[in-house]
Amino acid sequence: SHDFGLWFTAELTSTGTFRAVKEPLAFLRVLEWLFAIFAFATCGGYSGGLRLSVDCANKSESDLSIDIAFAYPFRLHQVNFDAPTCEGKRRETLSLIGDFSSSAEFFVTIAVFAFLYSLAATVVYIFFQNKYRENNRGPLIDFIVTVVFSFLWLVGSSAWAKGLSDVKIATDPDEVLLLMSACKQQSNKCMPVRSPVMSSLNTSVVFGFLNFILWAGNIWFVFKETGWHSSGQRHPPDTMEKQASSYNQGGYNQDNYGPTGGYNQPAGFDQQANYGQVGEYGQQQSYSQSGPTSFANQI
Repeated sequence: SHDFGLWFTAELTSTGTFRAVKEPLAFLRVLEWLFAIFAFATCGGYSGGLRLSVDCANKSESDLSIDIAFAYPFRLHQVNFDAPTCEGKRRETLSLIGDFSSSAEFFVTIAVFAFLYSLAATVVYIFFQNKYRENNRGPLIDFIVTVVFSFLWLVGSSAWAKGLSDVKIATDPDEVLLLMSACKQQSNKCMPVRSPVMSSLNTSVVFGFLNFILWAGNIWFVFKETGWHSSGQRHPPDTMEKQASSYNQGGYNQDNYGPTGGYNQPAGFDQQANYGQVGEYGQQQSYSQSGPTSFANQI
């Protein structure tokens, strides 16, 4: 364990270790890890309650402090409480309405698994980046998991947002008062004393959709690590090469032109055959010497 600690410390202090964290791929994973913690902590750790007051016509039968507590996973139909009936000393046992555990537990489950995967992926990016990029299997698995979690975050956050709305209705003090028989009599006064605080649950929904945005945005950066993106990048150069080759095979040919851009002279054309070498009137004349020689003989 001591050797592992030394290795871990050396990896952390090395210059290239945290270079991966600065890249968008790993940086977004760290954010996903943090936001997943906030998501399941604000939802899974919730506990709240409300307080009601029933003032009977006969004051001795009144109960001015009826506390009703509930918590995650919001199986409200299992939350029981006693209320006076304002008919002597008899009390009735009531329960809240609704079971919203499915959407809440689904949301928390997604958050926990997203937390674990983000943590594992971050460790791989930092300490095993070379092995991650050795073949295409690692990026492909990472890409598929990222797409799946993006979809799950969208579905889970939407379902939990609807479930939270139903929880708020089921725990509304005015709605709970309607369950009591004593409150159906006008001679009795039923009043809410304290409403449940839902701020942390509202925050959990916000973090749920923020996680969806993070995971959906990270799809592009993970896709760039796959072979699909690399193969797609190779097609444009191949297309340009094909266009260049087809252009050279067309009607134009650079062999018809000289190296300096002018026309090449035909092979049978010789400058010295008709003209002399350079000079205004040199030893070699511009025309052949047979003409002037014959003229001298005639003289």
